[in-house]
Amino acid sequence: MEERRGRLAAERLLAQKQAELFAANQRLGEHALALSDEIVETRHEAEVLKDEKTQVLVNLEKANHEVDIAQRRLWESLETIKDGFAIFNAQDDLIIANRAYYSIFDGLDEVKPGVSYLRILEIITEEGILNIGDTPAAEWIAAMTERVRQAPIESITIKVWNGQFVRLTDRRTSNGDRVTLALNITETIRRESALKEAKDKAQTANRAKSAFLANMSHEIKTPMNGIVGMADLLADSDLTDDQRLYTETIKSSSEALLVIMNDVLDYSKIEAEKLSLHPRPFDLEATIHEVVTLLQPPVGQDAVVLAIDYDVLSPTHFIGDPGRLRQILTNLIGNAVKFTPGGHIVIAVRTQVAPDDARAEVEITIEDTGIGIPEDKIDHIFGEFNQVEDERNRNYDGTGLGLTISRNLVELMQGRIWVQSTEGEGSRFGVQLSLAVAGETEPPAIGAGGRALIVDASRISRSILARQLHALGIEADCAGSIGAAPKPGAGAYDLIFAGDDEDGTPGAQVLAGLSGAAGAAARVLMTNSPEATARAPQESNHLLRKPFLRRDILRCAELIAPAGTGTGTGAAQQPAARVQEAQKMRILAAEDNPTNQLVFRKMVKDLQIDLTLADNGHQAVEMFREIRPHVVFMDISMPGMDGKEATVAIRQFESDAALPATPIVAMTAHAMAGDREDILSHGLDHYLTKPLKKKDIVFQIEAHAPPGILPLHAETTETADIA
Repeated sequence: MEERRGRLAAERLLAQKQAELFAANQRLGEHALALSDEIVETRHEAEVLKDEKTQVLVNLEKANHEVDIAQRRLWESLETIKDGFAIFNAQDDLIIANRAYYSIFDGLDEVKPGVSYLRILEIITEEGILNIGDTPAAEWIAAMTERVRQAPIESITIKVWNGQFVRLTDRRTSNGDRVTLALNITETIRRESALKEAKDKAQTANRAKSAFLANMSHEIKTPMNGIVGMADLLADSDLTDDQRLYTETIKSSSEALLVIMNDVLDYSKIEAEKLSLHPRPFDLEATIHEVVTLLQPPVGQDAVVLAIDYDVLSPTHFIGDPGRLRQILTNLIGNAVKFTPGGHIVIAVRTQVAPDDARAEVEITIEDTGIGIPEDKIDHIFGEFNQVEDERNRNYDGTGLGLTISRNLVELMQGRIWVQSTEGEGSRFGVQLSLAVAGETEPPAIGAGGRALIVDASRISRSILARQLHALGIEADCAGSIGAAPKPGAGAYDLIFAGDDEDGTPGAQVLAGLSGAAGAAARVLMTNSPEATARAPQESNHLLRKPFLRRDILRCAELIAPAGTGTGTGAAQQPAARVQEAQKMRILAAEDNPTNQLVFRKMVKDLQIDLTLADNGHQAVEMFREIRPHVVFMDISMPGMDGKEATVAIRQFESDAALPATPIVAMTAHAMAGDREDILSHGLDHYLTKPLKKKDIVFQIEAHAPPGILPLHAETTETADIA
């Protein structure tokens, strides 16, 4: 039993072990099968990896080849350029450099990859490779070392021992390396030096030209003042026909020379961009009238009618540069006069005021009935030294600069200029400017409901006067001659305007012929003669100078009694009261040139004044203290003490004595850019350029005449020239 029990136990144990062995064999088989699959997969992956490795090796070889080519090309390029190139690492050791960088070290073996930047600086100072001037070597090395530590690194120019200039430009890379580019700028430096030298020479030449022009202007204008002034005075004297012809020739030739000289001076300023504007309040209508009066043909040669068409109710006071505007108008109106042998020239002004009354668009047109301009030459005329060349205008002299200067001046004023023309019929030049409106009182609207009769040969003059009277509430009938005029009955007209008629009858006779049947109507003689005041006929109550000014037309309109009855008893007809106890106005004129003294004395001889002349600045100051003049005319260039120094001394005397400032007017031939500002900055109030004009001298005296003095003009009749 025990054996049997032992055998059964052994059998059970054997069966158990067999089962475990079977299970183990089964698991081993499964593992072997899985391992076999893994081996197959691994072999496949190995094959793929082998293919990929092969492709990678091919690509790597190709990339290495391309890198070698790119590196070789880059290096060859760096070696080809004439500028130095180097790379330093973050520790400032040289990594690589091209031959151009090494060339300045003249084959020093120590300068090669691995050498430190500090050592390179030491070699430079030891070998004298660079010109560091008087700077100590240690200080220069420290400055250069500190320079590359900045961010960003500032570029610097250094000079090599052989005279070449090198511009060092350094930049840090993202990994801390430093790239240095040494540009050879020797040629650039030389070109800049040559340009600077040429610029200095050009500026020196320009200054010499300006000084020459200024001196020539002064030297020419001083004797020209005597020529023009004496010719002007001589023309007012009693002369034979031949003498008058000679005098007018001298005067016109001298003035033509002055125009040419002024054109050249102005063009020189424009060319040098030194022409500037000096805005100030001015009367536009008066400015135009001054130009027209200056350019008016002589009496007896008035085949051309000059007329100003300025709306009687438009503003006339603006802020601008009247001198430059007068220059523009002189060129444009002067051209119209020159190229218009007969007919008329009308200067029309139209204004459009902004809603805030601060600025106005001003359009000035000059329309003539002259020879006109061919269509293909219109753009040509504004060019420099350009004139229309044809058989009709070759007899007209000029520089060809007038319109060029005018165009530049208009553009400087932010305006525009244009021209319209028909050959053989005439031209129309226009200027448009935007000007600030100066404060002024609007002219009163008469509104009397009166009537006027206008008899004059000029249709343009009749039309302008009638239109302006209409704006004042006065209706006008117009006629070209006595025969064509309505036959007025007593009281039919409140005003009669008479000028020379179409039949050649002088204005005085026309007025006399109309006055007999006109009753008590106010009578106005229209004339363009400046001497008409002294020769006014008894039939004339008043004179109206052509071209008409707004204030003159207003005064004529005021001749109508308020009720419009035609009685002609307005205040304007009352004779001026005379001042019996008044003294003469005292005038002091400082002028070192005897001829100019004579010219000045003759220009004011018709005025009731006490004139004192001084030969230099010292005398002017002494005489000022002695006579205390009302106005001083001061020449600028005088020996010893010039006009500016004399003015400073006079102003100091006035200040010390607590006296009011006396008006001092400069008389000078200095007319270059900056002369006006320099002269006025010394205390002078006004500025007149030579050659002096009688009307300018008289205007300054009249403008500063104090109350209580004798009338400047000794008139004995009740007739007053309201022009």
